[in-house]
Amino acid sequence: MKLATATVHTGIAAVAVSALGTALVTQHVFDMQPCPWCVLQRLIFVAIALVALAGLAWRSATGATVTVLGLLLLAGTGIAAALWHYFVAASSTSCNLTLADRIMNFSGLPSLLPAVFEARASCADAAVKLLGVPYVLWALALFIAIAATALWLMLRRRRVNASAR
Repeated sequence: MKLATATVHTGIAAVAVSALGTALVTQHVFDMQPCPWCVLQRLIFVAIALVALAGLAWRSATGATVTVLGLLLLAGTGIAAALWHYFVAASSTSCNLTLADRIMNFSGLPSLLPAVFEARASCADAAVKLLGVPYVLWALALFIAIAATALWLMLRRRRVNASAR
């Protein structure tokens, strides 16, 4: 069964929006407050959702290439952020003025949407578990899944183009 590219893009957008929704529920319902690295990963999930949705609208060959490369780049950025968060930032009592903190402050999003993008905990305080697994590893798994899916889309497109020649 051939999976339509539009279905894959919709699935990627849904996963990214679900990740953001889960983060907001755990923050506002279960009082699991985010650190700067947490909110940076939220921003990356938002960007992934927007690029995936752009892939639905931009159906040309150029659009397919740009959106898949954008998804790969963003997922790779998410993987790097999650790994740094897990291995370095989670053991730090302060994550003020880190790269994540500077990016978020530069974006202005903490002021515009504080309920979503304001860091309210230190990295060490935000190092909590969800269902026994460190929260950041859940995000890492989703970023890896998105990267793998984008890579699969790219390879599938190359195969289709090669067979059309």
